[in-house]
Amino acid sequence: MAAVCAAAEVDFDSQIRPILSDHCFQCHGPDEATREADLRLDTAEGAFTDLGGYAAFVPNDPTGSEALRRIATDDSDEVMPPPESKLQMTAAEIQTLRDWVAAGAKWSEHWSFVPPRSPSVPEDSSGWSRNPIDRFIRARALQVGLQPQPQASREALIRRLTLDLTGLPPTPAEVDSFLADRSDEAYEKLVDRLLASPRYGQRMAWDWLDAARYADTDGFQGDPTRTMWPWRDWLVDALNDNMPFDQFTIEMLAGDLLDQPTMEQVLATGFNRNHMFNGEGGRIAEETRVENVFDRAETTGTVWLGLTMTCCRCHDHKYDPI
Repeated sequence: MAAVCAAAEVDFDSQIRPILSDHCFQCHGPDEATREADLRLDTAEGAFTDLGGYAAFVPNDPTGSEALRRIATDDSDEVMPPPESKLQMTAAEIQTLRDWVAAGAKWSEHWSFVPPRSPSVPEDSSGWSRNPIDRFIRARALQVGLQPQPQASREALIRRLTLDLTGLPPTPAEVDSFLADRSDEAYEKLVDRLLASPRYGQRMAWDWLDAARYADTDGFQGDPTRTMWPWRDWLVDALNDNMPFDQFTIEMLAGDLLDQPTMEQVLATGFNRNHMFNGEGGRIAEETRVENVFDRAETTGTVWLGLTMTCCRCHDHKYDPI
């Protein structure tokens, strides 16, 4: 009777990448200055490349994977990570790596670079779910052995929703009005009222103001006040008007370059002027200009690309592929 041993299913992003990052990247990662043996384990090419008759990882072949052999060996001269690094793996981590290789060593790019796909909506016959989002939440909760909490009280619902959408607690009169509305559409009407409130745009603008490095002063030693509030008000109005995101992006980044731009579209480009401004008498004008250009590029990359760009001003970026 043949025994069949099935390798455990292992997820690269949540299980393998953290192990490699914690124990291997210090010497075999993205930093060329500290890389040892010209071996990279932060890329698929480096992890699977032929190094002259052997490779760090050989899909479906744990015994033929040099990295696994070195990680598991008892030879203090060969074991990786070396003892002095104090980065040794646990037996469970080594087994996870072994299971991953045995299952084919499937590599995946960082989740943020994987194009989104429309997933199939989980089934839910319990009657608990009211929309597709609920189905995903319930399916995940069941996977980890959790059961939904009882539905929140109406008092809690209006408080949570009002804080989420306006940043302010509901007034006693608003609470009383919601509690008195026993119609099936009471919650929907509450949502519509809050979305139509001017406070909605003010609340949603918080995160954008932070991302754009908004301030009413210039910074540096003198830190004098400046007139940036017109751009802030444009932002609030755009969010309250539910401006389409593509138009929102175009106007903030290049509204002044549109054909016959309106004053509002020119004002939108204040996003690019939120950087600190050095009005010191002894400043070097060209240095200040270059700093401002870098600041705009870094902010634009962070906000719209989700990639930090500060390090790559002077270095190959350690983590982001730019």
